[in-house]
Amino acid sequence: MGIKHDKQTDALFESILKLTSMEECYAYFEDLCTMREIRDLGQRLEVARLLRGGSSYQQAAAATGVSSATVGRVKKCLDYGPGGYEMILTRMEADGDDAECDEA
Repeated sequence: MGIKHDKQTDALFESILKLTSMEECYAYFEDLCTMREIRDLGQRLEVARLLRGGSSYQQAAAATGVSSATVGRVKKCLDYGPGGYEMILTRMEADGDDAECDEA
């Protein structure tokens, strides 16, 4: 695991760090990603939240509509990854943003 650090990836992450509102995020990510990619990213975050909260693989898959392979990948990241999900979920909880994600 691990993202290759290069100029293009650094520029991408720097550009994301420049966003200052939810509206800006929606506009930028709609330009940057397909609707499916955005949905998939949101689903993975919700799977991580559910698994971290004690849900089973089956419960997380049923609640989000993702495959068991996706649930397994997210679980592997939670257990053995660099800690990105844990970092973000902890921050979201501290900000009171840990409620169940709603379908749009």
